[in-house]
Amino acid sequence: MSAKDRVRGYEDVERYRLKRMLQALKSKRGRGTELISLYIPAGRPISDVMSVLRQEYSTATNIKDRTTRHHVLDALTAVMQRLKLFRTTPPNGLVIFAGYVSGDAPGDEKMEVYVIEPPLRLKTWLYRCDSRFWTEILEDMVEEHEAYGLLVVDRGEAAFAILRGRSLEVIEEITSGVPSKHRAGGQSARRFERIREQKIHEFYKRVGEYATKIFLKEKNLKGIIVGGPGPAKHEFLKGGYLHYELKDKILGVFDIGYSGEEGVYELAKRAGEVMRDVRYVREREALDELLYHVSRDTGLAIYGEDEVRKALSMGAVAKLLVSEGLTRKKIAGRCPSCKRSYELVVRESEIAKCPKCGLMLEVDSEKYIIEELAEQAKAYGAEIVLFSTDSDAGRSFLQIFGGVAAILRFRVQ
Repeated sequence: MSAKDRVRGYEDVERYRLKRMLQALKSKRGRGTELISLYIPAGRPISDVMSVLRQEYSTATNIKDRTTRHHVLDALTAVMQRLKLFRTTPPNGLVIFAGYVSGDAPGDEKMEVYVIEPPLRLKTWLYRCDSRFWTEILEDMVEEHEAYGLLVVDRGEAAFAILRGRSLEVIEEITSGVPSKHRAGGQSARRFERIREQKIHEFYKRVGEYATKIFLKEKNLKGIIVGGPGPAKHEFLKGGYLHYELKDKILGVFDIGYSGEEGVYELAKRAGEVMRDVRYVREREALDELLYHVSRDTGLAIYGEDEVRKALSMGAVAKLLVSEGLTRKKIAGRCPSCKRSYELVVRESEIAKCPKCGLMLEVDSEKYIIEELAEQAKAYGAEIVLFSTDSDAGRSFLQIFGGVAAILRFRVQ
């Protein structure tokens, strides 16, 4: 396990946490145009931002509606108080959301403030006061952008696919119509071979045209992997059929046993070292490793939340495997009636209620189970692999192992 793998896993969990937060923020609404979204680009002095906010505060004092004025001024004050905690803008910039969020009943508003350091360098300045939080810029940052093109070609057919993060999509399959080497009766061998070679040439031209149409429009195309069961892939590449911009992006050429869609999946697996940063490959490798230990009963693989928690507490986990489908969260809060404090585990869509009187808890903190397990793993230097629910490997992992498993450093009793 490399330090790079560990860091990548921690970044995946942080991205997951931010994604969940943004989903929640997107659903929040204000009574009027009183929710503040502030995006501070990297390198912008905090003093400049404070100056802008003071001007906004002065302008907001003229708002006619008394409640809206009070809410906007409170939100601006909360933002400025948070900014005072920063001497300089963080390396990637800073995002603050603040305002009175509407509750279930009219007049039931609650001030909420969120301070976020973006995962990528922020270049946009934005101050917006609206009835919702402007999360779009951050949402774009947490999306998977890097893409790889996969091309499987032989003389009979070709398949084109895009591997983006955890999603492998077969875009197109075409056939050549090239006759087999056995010529029909009555034709000379030389004439038959000329016709065959001409059809192969036309097919390769068509493959190049499809590759241009499919791959060249991908703005975040990091590279192209080419594979096939025979010499056709080399003939295609050497023949100059591929657009020059795409030719510069070829990362590897692989011999595989299949063509068509089946060949695409084999190629994605074979090209693992080239595309090691792609989460699809990491998920597939982690699942294969887990299945290896389970099938051979090595004692170095466990699954189930309780078993994994026990191994984490012992520092025995080398690699923690968790699924994004594990959406339960731990809520800490107090009952407004009986004043007791509780820690409850609830599903994402559930409301935490007092076990005694059934009233909704006043929430002090909440944390997804994934985050909690990841923090324990990080404390012991374990690698983390976060499985998507969109990939084949991710769906299999959730269905077979319930979304929580671990590969161990040593056996545990």
